[in-house]
Amino acid sequence: MTTPPGWYRDPSAPHTERWWDGTAWTEHRRAPGTEQQGHQQQQLQQSHPQSYGPAPTVPMPAADGSGRAKAVALTTAAAVLVAAIVTGAVVLSKDDGDGDPGAIAAPTTSVPADPPSSSSSSEAAPEPSADPGRVVDELNGITLPLLDGWARPENVSDTDVVMTTPGTYDCPGDDGLCRHGTVFSRTVTANDEKSTAALARDDISDAADLAYDRNKIDERPFHGITSHRLVEQGQVAVAGRTGYFVRWRVRTEAGPGGYVQSMAFPSSVGSESLVMVRYVFDAGAEGPPLADMDRITKGIRPVGDADTGGGVGSSIGPTQ
Repeated sequence: MTTPPGWYRDPSAPHTERWWDGTAWTEHRRAPGTEQQGHQQQQLQQSHPQSYGPAPTVPMPAADGSGRAKAVALTTAAAVLVAAIVTGAVVLSKDDGDGDPGAIAAPTTSVPADPPSSSSSSEAAPEPSADPGRVVDELNGITLPLLDGWARPENVSDTDVVMTTPGTYDCPGDDGLCRHGTVFSRTVTANDEKSTAALARDDISDAADLAYDRNKIDERPFHGITSHRLVEQGQVAVAGRTGYFVRWRVRTEAGPGGYVQSMAFPSSVGSESLVMVRYVFDAGAEGPPLADMDRITKGIRPVGDADTGGGVGSSIGPTQ
């Protein structure tokens, strides 16, 4: 036997009423009403007669027209009605716990009503959609601007990838698919080095090798690196923190080669672990503009802070 839908005392807030939909509590609550219990029981029995059993048969004396016979009949009917109400209250209070309104005595002041509409203001509002112009790296506590010509990663196995240029092309070396531009973000955990300059200088060679020499699955999409040269390096402000970057121009056996940049800076969250952002841009007309490296760097923000920017030469502090 189930408790019918209706307003009942809220197990977690006895001074309020909560809507029970027949199987579970909903999030709809209200202040207690003022209707009489008799009216409620009548509606409950009419809408769910199976919950209370068949209506009792009231023995009636023979109709002799006397006032005494009528009084006896009314008294008997009232006694049966009281017994039915008490029985209903006992049935509703059988189960234990706060998962069913049957654990609470039958309400005495409210009448079951239609459930509130789905547009009720008490329902939780949907969460606002993510900013389509930014990519969030929750682990490292930063967001990066999603510039024109860039997209969120799709069909990418490396979890450190935060954005790529749209689409792929056939690699000029070993069989496979390549992308014209990729940006990575990861936490530095492999060593105890605390100098952002040292980390960036050490990382740039690995970044170049993975991008243009031999990748993680031992393929050589560009048939290897033939040479590289330093383009630029120095301090940089990233998300309000002082970091360091190193940028190389890489030439390859097959294809136009590209540009690789390693940039290290302290995170603004948690224990302020060091963060490494890598940029890999193909050279040539098909590659993204080299200026996008600086534009993305300047637009990196701490999560939840839309005003703290950066860039080369912007608010460089003493921390390295």
